[in-house]
This record gives sequence, structure tokens and C-alpha cells, in this order.
Amino acid sequence: MEALKQSVIDKLSVEQIKIELMRTAFGRQSTLLSRFDPRILIIWYSFFAVAPWFIHNKVVLLGMLIPMIGLTLSSKVSPLVLIIMGIGLVSEISYIFFGSLFFGGSLAAVWPLLTLTLKILLISLASIAVFSSMDPEKLSDALLSMGMPGQFSFGVSYGYRMLPILIEEYHNLIHSFRLRGRAPRRKGFLHIYSLIYMAKIGVRAFYPLILNTAKRTRTTVEALEVRGFTYALVSPEAKKLKLSHMRVRPLDFVFLGCSVLYMVALGSLGRFISL
Repeated sequence: MEALKQSVIDKLSVEQIKIELMRTAFGRQSTLLSRFDPRILIIWYSFFAVAPWFIHNKVVLLGMLIPMIGLTLSSKVSPLVLIIMGIGLVSEISYIFFGSLFFGGSLAAVWPLLTLTLKILLISLASIAVFSSMDPEKLSDALLSMGMPGQFSFGVSYGYRMLPILIEEYHNLIHSFRLRGRAPRRKGFLHIYSLIYMAKIGVRAFYPLILNTAKRTRTTVEALEVRGFTYALVSPEAKKLKLSHMRVRPLDFVFLGCSVLYMVALGSLGRFISL
């Protein structure tokens, strides 16, 4: 029992949470979706991020959900992300259920409301599966290759790369506030005073975090300009050299073709079976 308790505590530690977030943000290179061209993945994701909002047949939505679960599991997504999504899903279903009963409805009113939850779950799994399989560099190059401005593409990559620095800086600031402050002597019911104390520290740490980030940003801009960043944005030769590693292979077309055939078959099935 003690070993299980210690294992749970280790997995819920701040350091472990940071590691899991970094793995999710920076992608994994040994997954099924990481083998495909990032431009193909963006096109594929764009369909599954938009199409569910216009589909109301639950058979089709459930059929789309099944392969999405498989792709999410094959992407080796962090259990922390799946747990957070599961908690949100359970809480949403619970308040829909109790809200329907509280306002005089019946269980028959819950079923149509769950359609929205099913759509959100489908889009969430698609987002997790795709973006956890692409590192920031691939995503930035794909956006640049598809005609997005260079500043925007670089901003996406830079934001990903700043994420571990921001988390580490925020963590250090909280430690510094705790070292200089004094924790409440009384814990209160369910440690309510300790929670309020940590919440205050968390809010106060935001201002020095923004200030330190601004200092680092200026240094980063100067370093980029020294290396010719502005010229590279407007130079066709530099853009061609940067994107020379991207290739659309027959495997990418097979992936898109299988997805199209599956959706066509699913749509045909939805015409005969309706929920």
C-alpha cells in the first residue's frame, strides 16, 4: 500500500508533470502519425476538426471515434493528458445528466445533449493524436510551406520552444516566494489555508515571469538578427533550403485515401442506420 501511495505521489509531482507536458508539446518521433508528411497531417486534421460540427448522425460520429481512439493510443500520448481529458469528459456528462433531471427533464433529454460531448471528444482526440506526433520544427515548416507568413510560422515554433523555459522559470519563482514567505501555521479544513496561500503565490509569480520573459525575448531577437533572420524570411533561396527536407511520399497518399474511403463507407452506413 505504501509503495502504491509513493508511486502515485511521484507521478503527481511537479517535476513529473513538467516532463509529461514536454513530451506532449514536443512530440514523439516513433509513432504512426509521425511517419507522414506534416502538411498531410494538417490537411487530415483540418477535416476532422471541422466536419464533426456538421454531422449529427451518431452512428457516423461513433464510427469516426473508433479509429481516433486507436490513433491516439498509437501516438503514445501522456497519461496525464488523457486523465485530464477524462476528468473533463466525466464532469461534463455528469452536469448534463443532473441538470436535465433537476430542471424537470428525463433521461430521454440526455441522449441528444451527449451529441455535443461526442463531437468535442472526437475533435480533442484528433488534436492530441496529430500535434503530439509533430515536433515544433515540423509544424513550423509545414505552415511555412502551405503559404503562412514566415513570422507566424516562426512564432509557432518559438512558442513551443519557450514553453519549457517558461515552466521552469515559473517553478523557480514559486520556490523563491515560498523561501521568502511564511506558510500559514493553521492548515484548516482540507488544507484550505495552504491552498489559498499557494494560489496567492501563483498569481504573484506571474509579473516577474513576464518581466524575465521580456528580457529573454530581446536577447533572442538580437541573436536572430545577427544570424540574418529578417533576410531569411524574404529570401526564396533560404526558404527553399529550409523546406528541402519535406517530401510527400506514396505512403501519405495511401493514408489520405484510406481515410476518404473509410468516411465514404461510414457515410453510407449512416444512411441506413440512424441514432
